[in-house]
Amino acid sequence: MTQKKPPVLSVAFALLAAASTSAFAINGKPAVDRDTIVFGIGKEIGNLDGQVAASGDSQRYLWQIYDALYAFDTKGNLKPNVATKVDIAADGLSYTFELRKDVTFHNGAKLTASDVKYSLERILDPNTRSTRRPYFADLVTGVEAQGDSKVVFKLSRPDGAFLNKVAGYLTLVPRAYTESLPNVEAFARAPVGSGPYKFVEQKIGQSVTLERNEAYWGAKPGIKKLIFKSLPEPASRVNAVLTGEADIVDYVPTAEVERLRKTAGLNLASVQVGRPLAVRLYSNVEGTPLAKRDVRLALNHGLDAKAIIDNVLKGVGAPLASYISSSYPYGVDKALKPYAYDPARAKRLLSQAGYPQGFSTDFYCSSDNPKELCEAIAAYWSQIGVKANIKVIDYAAWSRLNNTHKNGPMTMMQFSNAIYDPIHPIGGGATKAGTWSDYFNPEVEKLVEQAQTTTDRAQRDEIFKKIGRTLHDDGHAVLVTEMFYTYARDSQIQWEIQQGSGYFNLHNIGWKK
Repeated sequence: MTQKKPPVLSVAFALLAAASTSAFAINGKPAVDRDTIVFGIGKEIGNLDGQVAASGDSQRYLWQIYDALYAFDTKGNLKPNVATKVDIAADGLSYTFELRKDVTFHNGAKLTASDVKYSLERILDPNTRSTRRPYFADLVTGVEAQGDSKVVFKLSRPDGAFLNKVAGYLTLVPRAYTESLPNVEAFARAPVGSGPYKFVEQKIGQSVTLERNEAYWGAKPGIKKLIFKSLPEPASRVNAVLTGEADIVDYVPTAEVERLRKTAGLNLASVQVGRPLAVRLYSNVEGTPLAKRDVRLALNHGLDAKAIIDNVLKGVGAPLASYISSSYPYGVDKALKPYAYDPARAKRLLSQAGYPQGFSTDFYCSSDNPKELCEAIAAYWSQIGVKANIKVIDYAAWSRLNNTHKNGPMTMMQFSNAIYDPIHPIGGGATKAGTWSDYFNPEVEKLVEQAQTTTDRAQRDEIFKKIGRTLHDDGHAVLVTEMFYTYARDSQIQWEIQQGSGYFNLHNIGWKK
């Protein structure tokens, strides 16, 4: 008997009325002037304190204001930044950083080892309420400033991802200035870093303005002023870039990609952001269908991810073979293939698991995801006997539930790439102690423990490949797609977009000469 396939689901994104050609203000016609770029952003900038910011959305903008000892190049590889080099002890328990001597903060103060020591201690201070604290609290036992240009970090155990954590989470702040403020919130209102741009003003819910740091130690940005303009509605962002209200916008809706690609004077780029979009499964709840491996595998084989990407996401995506995104610099098993769409196999697996007639389940979807995406997944599952009751909730409410293990038995979730090391999604989303994990596999636990203490990159590469294969074979999550962000910008803007994280690296952005 031929398996009936769900009809292609159309995306209910409202198409924008085509703006007249005469209204277009693109192709080298800036929103303000050629010393300025106006960036229309889809998500509000919540907190400008680089050590407190609670979301990756804030972190995307903070790369402009702050420096770190090490940084990531546009491909995600580590490179020296404020530190010129690092010496790692043979036992992996100390990291000694040599600092540049020509770095100053935006207030003119010289950056020294004392500021680096203070920056880490401020993160560790519970009163700061830093979201970075968990990455260092049980790891760093002490920080020692040796003169002005050398700092030593002492660790309680070897950590193969420590340098990545330093690059991703240890933003540097000036000690004297920060200690002079009455509270943590005061710093967020008037942040001072040593990055390529200085803070000018923030209009809550409207915009953030930065200006070039003329005293920056590195290469100067190509423009003098950056204005991030809050445009949460997709239609507003598209109209803004077409009419010249913004020079560049993020989060271009998939329904608009094809039309905008054909618009003269615009440049569109869809960039992989290292975020696996998957269905998080509460598989550690005994006695439920999801506790059985065959059920989890059935959900994967019952989903035509390629068709969903083509028809719902308009081709902006790529099937996932592993919970470790293919954009990571290491740990990616290129021989691993995505689950094959095989509804007959999915039904057999359900029957083997004791559910020949399928089962019903709640399926949480945040407002941050297109509702049509969740509907498409549910439609495919209905063909193998699994009835998924979709519950769409506001992103903020969903996030609270997701962070406290309360949106089971399954939910759509993407896992960001903050430090370009696979321990981030694996440790957080696939271990017993993971903040966003409801999964336990003893083999994975052993491999993760091994990865935590291995500093050699080649060895870490092999360990994470094993983890990826193990999770794939166990049906840890329902893999849907690699995530891509699509940017639309004036064709006269030069910009090498950061790969694999979704963060903004605007050090090299500017207007063509």
